[in-house]
Amino acid sequence: MAAPKKGRSASAQSKPGRSLALILIAIVGLTGGMFASGHTTPRLGIDLAGGTSITLEAKADQGSAINKANLDTAVDIMNRRVNGLGVSEAEVQRQGDRNIIVNIPKGTNSEEARQQVGTTAKLYFRPVLSQEPTGSAAATPSPSASASGASSASPSPSASASGTGEKATSSTSPSASPTAQGRAVTDGLKADATPSASAGSKTGSSPSPSAAPSGGASTGGNAALQAKYATLDCSKEAVRTKAGEGVKPGDATVACGEVDKVWYKYLLGPAAVDGTDVKKAQAVFDTQGAAGWQVNMTFTSGGAKKFSTITGQLAQNQRPQNEFAIVLDGDVVSSPYVQNAITGGQAQISGSFKQDEAQSLANMLSYGALPLSFKEQSVTTVTAALGGDQLHAGLLAGAIGLALVVLYLVAYYRGLSLIAMASLLVSAALTYVIMALLGPAIGFALNLPAVCGAIVAIGITADSFIVYFERVRDEIREGRTLRPAVERAWPRARRTILVSDFVSFLAAAVLFIVTVGKVQGFAFTLGLTTVLDVVVVFFFTKPLMTLIARRKFFANGHKWSGLDPKGLGAKPPIRRTRRPSGPGAGPVETKEA
Repeated sequence: MAAPKKGRSASAQSKPGRSLALILIAIVGLTGGMFASGHTTPRLGIDLAGGTSITLEAKADQGSAINKANLDTAVDIMNRRVNGLGVSEAEVQRQGDRNIIVNIPKGTNSEEARQQVGTTAKLYFRPVLSQEPTGSAAATPSPSASASGASSASPSPSASASGTGEKATSSTSPSASPTAQGRAVTDGLKADATPSASAGSKTGSSPSPSAAPSGGASTGGNAALQAKYATLDCSKEAVRTKAGEGVKPGDATVACGEVDKVWYKYLLGPAAVDGTDVKKAQAVFDTQGAAGWQVNMTFTSGGAKKFSTITGQLAQNQRPQNEFAIVLDGDVVSSPYVQNAITGGQAQISGSFKQDEAQSLANMLSYGALPLSFKEQSVTTVTAALGGDQLHAGLLAGAIGLALVVLYLVAYYRGLSLIAMASLLVSAALTYVIMALLGPAIGFALNLPAVCGAIVAIGITADSFIVYFERVRDEIREGRTLRPAVERAWPRARRTILVSDFVSFLAAAVLFIVTVGKVQGFAFTLGLTTVLDVVVVFFFTKPLMTLIARRKFFANGHKWSGLDPKGLGAKPPIRRTRRPSGPGAGPVETKEA
């Protein structure tokens, strides 16, 4: 086993240029990506660059009391919505006994953030009792009786759902426009003249509004509700916003949904499943079909049973009574029909979503519903809390700290300080480029605590160099020449560096998890720079040391190289003896190790 290890070690020593080329290619590639994205500078937090401030006032119109507990819960949910990773530097805080202030840093999509923080995200699955177009679309005559039956059966704003015992999936290609709330819906049922729809027409079962009486029991014989449905005109925005206002989950209701820029009205039964039964929601892209972006939902065990029960009941009905409406904040965003019971606890919401729309919907569903509804009181643009002077002072402090480190390295390590400074420059370049790319990627914003984390990282990076340099010098003190000293010192230094950086990264990770707000920015930056320190030491510092060990200036131990054997108090060269091979052999031959 010794020979192969020696061979691999020799190969690694002889080709350090590969590692250097790899890290330089990475820097060039990341820099090119930075310029291609158009984000050449890191996003600054609200304390350095200003941003938007939104004031929300709580309203007790959902049956929940306005108290400290509910406000704190709303603050926590809003904070996770706009600052899911904890690095976008958005601030959500309670003010007084009924207001919440949301501060969003400059460069964040403030319109999207306003929708996310104020949306209650109340999700219900309700059986459809009746549906029809409203406005000008309602007056359009049908081509024939048969077509009329199929058409009225089809204007649901989503693709159909099929039960395979595993999940509910879309069976048609979605084609739709976004709703007024920015969420897309499909006309899958409208485009899909399935055999079940034709059969319904042939049997004379016309799934038109006249079918509503079959749901009379579900509506509790509420004539007022049916009269409201008959006069409901969803083409009017003022009517849509009040359609299901104040309705409890256990009551039947009316609602509106849009498909192909046509609004449809729905008569819906009591909620069978609600948003609390959704365990997880995730935006995914359908790479194998034409559905595009969609939201996959996983139900809890209790929710899966409810979902299986309601889909089993609906599968026995004709259209539209075999459809269930997915109602989000009072709007029907999808109403797939059911062919059989859907088990397995999984379902999908599809419908020509754009990526940000699908992610926004999944985000709201994953982080839950707000316990209170909120009214937007004011939206103002705020200036930087600290401003350029504080940023300048922070950068100046970092420059002073870096200069002191460089002076120490030059005074103590002399020629070796060139390697340390080159490594620091590579680390700084990687840190800057990655921070610039993380701005548009995950919403990372650089605030003053994050700047402090980067300054602390200078010491962590310098510490790694010092550990390695001292190991090399220890080997020289033992009497070895530079080239074997560099390679023998590396395994020992590597273990120490990895342990040290692991401890620093672990501390940063714990700090990131248990804290909120600006402290997370400090922890994130500290953890990022710690990981980059390992990359730089392994792929730049070590290969560079292997290369300079071949240069006479360092290999001969020049007094300004920092590796002068006399200055280090080196012992005489280590020598080993070759044992005689037989009796009467000659004198022992000595050879330098």
